[in-house]
Amino acid sequence: MSVSVDQTSVEPSQHHSAHTREAAEGEALRPHAEDAFAAELAALAAQDDRPRPVRWRMSPWAVATYLLGGTLPDGTVITPKYVGPRRIVEVAVTTLATDRALLLLGVPGTAKTWVSEHLAAAVSGDSTLLVQGTAGTPEEAIRYGWNYAQLLANGPSRDALVPSPVMRAMAEGMTARVEELTRIPADVQDSLITILSEKTLPIPELGSEVQAVRGFNVIATANDRDRGVNDLSSALRRRFNTVVLPLPESADAEVDIVSRRVDQIGRSLDLPAVPDGVDEIRRVVTVFRELRDGITADGRTKLKSPSGTLSTAEAISVVTNGLALAAHFGDGVLRASDVAAGILGAVVRDPAADRVIWQEYLEAVVRERDGWKDFYRACREVSA
Repeated sequence: MSVSVDQTSVEPSQHHSAHTREAAEGEALRPHAEDAFAAELAALAAQDDRPRPVRWRMSPWAVATYLLGGTLPDGTVITPKYVGPRRIVEVAVTTLATDRALLLLGVPGTAKTWVSEHLAAAVSGDSTLLVQGTAGTPEEAIRYGWNYAQLLANGPSRDALVPSPVMRAMAEGMTARVEELTRIPADVQDSLITILSEKTLPIPELGSEVQAVRGFNVIATANDRDRGVNDLSSALRRRFNTVVLPLPESADAEVDIVSRRVDQIGRSLDLPAVPDGVDEIRRVVTVFRELRDGITADGRTKLKSPSGTLSTAEAISVVTNGLALAAHFGDGVLRASDVAAGILGAVVRDPAADRVIWQEYLEAVVRERDGWKDFYRACREVSA
């Protein structure tokens, strides 16, 4: 007969207030969400008088406000972390308040990982209970492993067991994250089925199990566009409530997203602020949207789409690189020449087919567009 493992026997995850870090405080290249937005999270928690699910740091309403942004009664401004339909965020947060796991689905670059991290930070105060899915992710990454020195010396024991992030989340009532679920081999994916349906992780070597305590849940992310994708079994898919994150509806929304993220990344890298960069950001977004949609913004010219996704995340990368070029090797103003090479690299993934598509776009659209002569010249120069 199985007996539950004493929850204290599973090595607890240290919450961020007590995380041991090798990097000096303030020196992390990319702070975790709960560190980067600690002041906002604290302000929300302090003024949140709504009901909170067991072991949640704040109410579902406050979690949604943290992601979508708003102004608190004391005047504290909560910056938006996700720009998109409010209902999507509300459904995602509500799912985590039930016993259903959450699957964030979407094409690459739709902020699945970003939303997953911020949800875990707001709900549990710790976004680091993470399984990164790859083609080589083993079952131990989801279930548990062993300290082989202790295992060989003393045999299977609780001291020799190495808990996975999912096991630790189960024992402490926390939120675990599984990134790129569809990249994980199918047989390893299915090790989640018992965890999600029975809320139990058997440990047959010890004749025992870990039972999830209230507050435990899983956020997984997945996309079905990249190569190397492993479809989810119907049994596993039924254990998730799926929320699809769409691409930004409008160019203005996408410009806003890119501008916000570039500003955040630029400040974290100590890049000098570049004034009047929104015009170049809008041009990058316009190029990406037109090639992605296969038609120009005015609807007059049909276009061939390249092999890449040309996502919002890639636009952020292109503009951030251009920001660095303008700051360190330019005159401090973001110009077409600063983003041209990045756009070429994002568009031309297949050197044969994509280069032809890019050249046709330059000559048929960019060359004839009013006010884009400098952009056309810069792109022609790097494409030569």
